Amino acid sequence: MTAATLRSLTAKDLAQMARERGVAGWHSMRKEELIGALVRAAKRRASAEAKLARAGEGRRVDAAEPVGLQPRRDSLAQRKLSQLQDKLAQGRNLASGTPDAAARQDRLVVMVRDPYWLHAYWELSPRSVDRAQAAMGQRWHGAKPVIRVYKIQPDSAALLERDIQIHGGVRNWYVDVQDPPSDYRLEIGYLAIDDSFYCLARSNEVSTPPAGTSDAVDDNWKAVAEDADRIFAMSGGYSAQGASRELQELLEERLRRPLGTPMKTRYGSGAAGRDGEQLDFAVDAEIIVYGAANRDAHVTLQGEPVQLRDDGTFAVRLSLPDRRQVIPIVASSYDGVEQRTTILAVERNTKVMEPLTRDFADANS
Repeated sequence: MTAATLRSLTAKDLAQMARERGVAGWHSMRKEELIGALVRAAKRRASAEAKLARAGEGRRVDAAEPVGLQPRRDSLAQRKLSQLQDKLAQGRNLASGTPDAAARQDRLVVMVRDPYWLHAYWELSPRSVDRAQAAMGQRWHGAKPVIRVYKIQPDSAALLERDIQIHGGVRNWYVDVQDPPSDYRLEIGYLAIDDSFYCLARSNEVSTPPAGTSDAVDDNWKAVAEDADRIFAMSGGYSAQGASRELQELLEERLRRPLGTPMKTRYGSGAAGRDGEQLDFAVDAEIIVYGAANRDAHVTLQGEPVQLRDDGTFAVRLSLPDRRQVIPIVASSYDGVEQRTTILAVERNTKVMEPLTRDFADANS
C-alpha cells in the first residue's frame, strides 16, 4: 500500500478503509490526511507481523556460541513473543479499563446524533470477555471485535446491515447510516473467522430523523451535555414506548441531572411560591428552502435572485406567516436556453390553546 496507490481512490473509499483499520479520528480527516494515516497504519501492521514472525522462528544458535547462553536467549525470545501477543490481545479487549468495571452492568447504548450518524457507547466487564473466549474455544483465535448494525424493518424484523470492526482501548464509536428516517439496533461482540458471532451486549432501538432536520455536532460529551434533551428525544426518550433504561441511566450519570418530561423532572415544591406570576410564552416559525443547481445557473426564489455557493448549492430562510403561500423557485441555464421551475406550497395554521393551570397539591398526589 503506497501513497500513490491511495491517491487514485476517492475520499469516501479512503474513509471506509480507515474506519475498517481502526484509524482514530478518520471521520474528520481530509483526503491527504487519510492517505498519511493509512500508510502509517500499514507500516505499523507490517512491522508487528515481522516482529511476530521473527519471534516465532526463534534464534539460531551459532556453533561457536557457548551452550550456556542458549536457554537465556531462548527465554528472552519467549518473553518478547509473549509481550507481543499480549499487545495484540489488548487490541481485541473490549472490557472497561476502570477499577470498578467488574461490578458494572454490561451495556451498549446507542444515541442518535443526526440523520446519518449514530453514537454507540459501551461498558463491558472483563468477566464477559472471558466468557466469550471460553465459549468460542478455538474460534477465539483470529476473532475480531465488531459492532453489528441491524436495520429494523416495518414488520419489526431485524435485518443485519453490516459488521463494523472496532478495536480495544475505546468505549464509543460513531456509526454512519443511510436512508433516513430509519430504525436501528446495534450489537457488540466477537466475530470468528467462520462468521459465527458471540454477542456481548445488545443496544436500545433508535429512529433517525428525516434528512435536514438537525445540525451537525462534534464528538465529545460536552456536545451531548449541551444538546442532551434533543439527543434524548431523537433516541426515543419522549416516544410512546419511552427510551431504554440503559440510555436514560447513561445520560443521567454523565450529565448528573434527571431526564424526561418537565412534569417529571422540573415540577417541584418551588411551584408553590409563584405568587400569581404568569407564564410568558410566544411561538413563531420560519422556513428554510434549500437545493442545488449547476454552478453557473441563475436561480430565483419568488422573483428574487438567489446566491449560489461554489458547489451550486443554496439555502434561503423565509418567514412563515400564518396562512397558505406559494413559493416558486426557478433555475435557468447560463445561456438562458433551458429553464426549470419548482413550486412549493406551504401552509401555517397556528392554534393557541387555553392555558392550563395545575394545582400544586394535585401534582404531588
